Amino acid sequence: MVLVSVNYVEKEIKILAAEIDQLKNFGCLEVSPSLEGLRDENAKLKYRLNVLQKSLQEERNKSVKSMININSRIQEIFRDAIKAAYPDLEKPPLAVTPSQQPKFGDYQCNSAMSITKMLPKTSEQKVSPREIAENISRYIPENEYIEKVEIAGPGFINVHLRKDFVSRQLSSLLVNGVQPPAMENRKKVVVDFSSPNIAKEMHVGHLRSTIIGDSMCRLFEFVGYDVLRLNHLGDWGTQFGMLIAHLQDKFPDFLTVSPPIGDLQAFYKESKRRFDTEEEFKKRAYQCVVLLQSKSPDFIKAWKLICDVSRKEFQKIYDCLDVKLIERGESYYQDKMKDIVQEFEDRGFVQMDDGRKIVFVPGGSVPLTIMKSDGGFTYDTSDLAALKQRLFEEKADIIVYVVDSGQSVHLQTVFAAGQMIGWYDPAVTRVVHAAFGVVLGEDKKKFKTRSGETVRLIELLEEGLKRSMDKLKDKERDKVLTEEELKAAQTSVAFGCIKYADLSHNRMNDYIFSFDKMLDDRGNTAAYLLYAFTRIRSIARLANIDEEMLQKAARETKILLDHEKEWKLGKCILKFPEILQKILDDLLLHTLCDYLYELATTFTEFYDNCYCVEKDRQTGTIVKVNMWRMLLCEATAAVMAKGFDILGIKPVQKICSCRHTS
Repeated sequence: MVLVSVNYVEKEIKILAAEIDQLKNFGCLEVSPSLEGLRDENAKLKYRLNVLQKSLQEERNKSVKSMININSRIQEIFRDAIKAAYPDLEKPPLAVTPSQQPKFGDYQCNSAMSITKMLPKTSEQKVSPREIAENISRYIPENEYIEKVEIAGPGFINVHLRKDFVSRQLSSLLVNGVQPPAMENRKKVVVDFSSPNIAKEMHVGHLRSTIIGDSMCRLFEFVGYDVLRLNHLGDWGTQFGMLIAHLQDKFPDFLTVSPPIGDLQAFYKESKRRFDTEEEFKKRAYQCVVLLQSKSPDFIKAWKLICDVSRKEFQKIYDCLDVKLIERGESYYQDKMKDIVQEFEDRGFVQMDDGRKIVFVPGGSVPLTIMKSDGGFTYDTSDLAALKQRLFEEKADIIVYVVDSGQSVHLQTVFAAGQMIGWYDPAVTRVVHAAFGVVLGEDKKKFKTRSGETVRLIELLEEGLKRSMDKLKDKERDKVLTEEELKAAQTSVAFGCIKYADLSHNRMNDYIFSFDKMLDDRGNTAAYLLYAFTRIRSIARLANIDEEMLQKAARETKILLDHEKEWKLGKCILKFPEILQKILDDLLLHTLCDYLYELATTFTEFYDNCYCVEKDRQTGTIVKVNMWRMLLCEATAAVMAKGFDILGIKPVQKICSCRHTS
């Protein structure tokens, strides 16, 4: 498979080389000062040629090192075979999936039944799906992937992979490291996630957006996309008038003496209570909004002060979760909003409604309010301004909004307005709402404290750390780990379990938050996977095999796949690229969690049946090391480590004192 970018660069090189040859033919190379302009042009061409040639080499290197998406390669082979067998069929169906049972091979093409329905039906010509499958099979060329195909049942084509191909791919993985599958081009991606409100503490409702958004960014970054991680903070609007008015009353010298408002939650509640009960305060709060929006210096300073206090509190959460974001709040788009309103008016999309300016989109029942009757802007206006900025200034190919399901109608209306006015074509630019459900308590109701308040996120993380340490001490890990190792294990397990519990559920669904379940080291949990990972990593260490020896073996030792459990594990390891491609398509990260669990359990089957290190039963001394199996251990751990990295989980080398007897 040749990358599109490689083809593009090769084409550019040919064009540039032809231009340089033309200059040579006209005697314009290394010419006299009177032709300085041509000489400069020649220098530029030569420079561009060198850059492109270097880019070509880099792209070729990448394509060689990239992990192969085997499913995609098998699909390409069958797509060509079907086209050759039935050239008159328009858009013939292509259905290639991994086989569910080993007796049916490794992959299965199920296109024959669908093709039967597409063929012309006459009394003289009736073709069975099995005959169609046989015909397709005749056009499958010799290739490096497929050992053989077999026709089964009514027309299934079972595909058996070549063991030498799988072995070579595993060796490549070990030599080059876990590389992303080859992408056709480098895309610009904007991910809008986390998005708390200034002056309000982050609560459990922000947890899902932060964790899911960070993991999506990590995946996009791994495959080589240019990713902009945006924190669309709620940092503008009516609530700030309320907060500034309260700040003026409580700390009248705030312009010269920094006020001690560390507890913003309490400060917000006080100001909200006054806003709801004191009419004079409410009027003054609205005046403060006007002065803030007109950018009065004192009010801007008060606004910045409140934002800074919030920002420090948010950062504590982001540091715990190892999440990096670029802050770009609603205020960033304020200067663009007037132009947004004007653009919709100029195009005739604006209607008046009791002094408001509203916009209806095709098929939409709820309009966008782009200007209030008092001339103020709304969230609708700022979201439209943000969408346009991301499309035209950031030049995004993909824009993902990681926002709860409750915002679906609003966001779909904003997207529809962007299409209606011609900002983007959904066939070219992907703008998607990655919606998610709510976090429930173990009573299956919205997750709240016993007093009925929203759970503060910082308290949740602190509780996770405490429970993680309790669990480690229950298992007496504190007796076998150093203080530093124990602390690292505590953090890894606590935050890893919280993230994994979220990501391992389909984000579209609500999920029940339970520390007991997420810290359980049995089943599909981070605790189980982290323990499994440390055990795999310890196998080489206990066999006295260091990284240098493994690297040497990776280059020189053929990975044998003769045992059925070796074969099963080898294929499972190489499924990683197709798992990533599926997530890039649907943005459902639980698929990666399911895969990592499958990989860990497949490894356990392998390890229980295949001796990696053989020891004398009497003395315990190592008699033999089966190095190709050690390489399978290393490949498993490498893929698991990359999977953890995409999920934002930090494994540690030691959680327990691991002893292996095999």
